[in-house]
Amino acid sequence: MKNTMSTVSPEDSARKPRRQVTPFVQYRLRDRPTLVTELYNLVQAPMPLCLDTVIEIRGVNPFIKVSSSRADTVKPGWRKPLPVLVRINGDSATAWRTNMMPDGNGNFYLYLHGGMRKASGTNVGDRVRVEIEFDAAYRNGPQHPMPKWFRQALDGNPQAKKNWTVLIPSRKKEILRYLSRLVSVDARIRNQAQALRVLSGQDGRFMGRAWKNGS
Repeated sequence: MKNTMSTVSPEDSARKPRRQVTPFVQYRLRDRPTLVTELYNLVQAPMPLCLDTVIEIRGVNPFIKVSSSRADTVKPGWRKPLPVLVRINGDSATAWRTNMMPDGNGNFYLYLHGGMRKASGTNVGDRVRVEIEFDAAYRNGPQHPMPKWFRQALDGNPQAKKNWTVLIPSRKKEILRYLSRLVSVDARIRNQAQALRVLSGQDGRFMGRAWKNGS
C-alpha cells in the first residue's frame, strides 16, 4: 500500500517560521494594566499601595500624583514629606528609597528621578505600575553629605546660608538627598539657583513645595 502521509524534510522544517507566543502577562500589560496589577498581587507580596497610573511632568521633574486617600493607606494622617519605598513595574527586588512631597492639599507628588526611570525602562507619558510602602527605616536629619558645589554656593550667599542653618532637619535631609543624585552640570546649576532663591527669602517653589521667608 502506498504511503499517503506527507513528510517534511529537515530543510523545510528549518525554513518554516515558528509561531511566536505572546506571554499572557505581557499582552495584558499593554491592554489591561489593572488586571496585571491584580495578577501581580496574587503571586508576590505587594506593598500596601499599588497604582496603575501615568508618569506626568511638572516643570522638569517627572512625577506621579498620589491622592490623600491613597497616601493614607501608606501612612494615615501624614502631611510632611513622606518617606517611602517604591518599585516601578517590579523593576527590582530592592525598592527605591525616597520621599513623597506634599502639595499643601493633602495630596502628594512622588518624583521619579533618573535612576528609577532607567531601571524600569520608563519615561514621561508611560503607564506604569507603582508600588509604595512607608519607609520604616526612616531616620530624621541629614544622611547625605552636602555636595561641594552647593556648599560653595551657600558660602557665597550669607542670607541663604543663615536660613539653611535654621532649616528643620527633615527638610535638609530631603534637599541633600535630592542634590546628591544630580549628575549633569545643567541640573546642578538649575537646582542650585532655585535653592538659593528660596533660601535667600524670595517666594517660590522648590522640591515640590512653596517657600516663604527662607523656609
